Amino acid sequence: MTTTEPPRPVALITGVGRTVGIGAGIARRLAASGWDIAFTYWTPYDKRMAWGAEEGAPEAVSAALGASGARSTAIEADLSGPDAPSRIFDEAERRLGPVTALVLSHAESVDSGLLDTTVESFDRHFAVNARATWLLIREYGLRFRAGAGTGRIVALTSDHTVGNLPYGASKGALDRITLAAAHELAHLGVTANVINPGPVDTGWMSEEIQEACVASTPLGRLGTPQDTAHLVEFLCSPQGQWINGQLLKSNGGSAS
Repeated sequence: MTTTEPPRPVALITGVGRTVGIGAGIARRLAASGWDIAFTYWTPYDKRMAWGAEEGAPEAVSAALGASGARSTAIEADLSGPDAPSRIFDEAERRLGPVTALVLSHAESVDSGLLDTTVESFDRHFAVNARATWLLIREYGLRFRAGAGTGRIVALTSDHTVGNLPYGASKGALDRITLAAAHELAHLGVTANVINPGPVDTGWMSEEIQEACVASTPLGRLGTPQDTAHLVEFLCSPQGQWINGQLLKSNGGSAS
């Protein structure tokens, strides 16, 4: 007599553009714990950042997920466009099936302060970090069909605002939008939480920044994508169901 394994639930993770990023770390961890993974990336963003685009990253991430037994699909999407969220969900559902967990790891992040931020940059930050978060959560809520108590929304935030005005301000909006979902989607049995991972070096830190972050952290080290991924894994598990509507700091006690 043969038995068939139950279908793996599907997690949709945004912002998985580089193999060293937090999004990729979350994708690998969830794949290892039994999830199929749809993930988004946007190469033009990485190209205009200091680290540059990582050639072959989506394929490398997909290969790593497959090694854990997960089906996966990579979706290139510009989240500054208001039609992107519905298209992303269409693609994820067509390729893998209904989405049970939504993990928001995407970001527009360009350093600038009160005096030198441009209107264009400010608007782009809010379009990507705040508006896209709302539209993705709305799309998730409209389409959610999994059992009550199984749905999960997890968003990554930051409290870094000084000298990083549009990023920090738009991330603050992301917090409020996500935490509202814990109440407005309660009838679906969905939990919604926000994680502040603190300083995680994914290739953007100078040696000076690294030293300052290590000095301000009691554990004496930088955060890693794996640190964040373990918390996301717990929140997405049955054991994490009672954690809801929270902004969680997973930063080693960093004072920065």
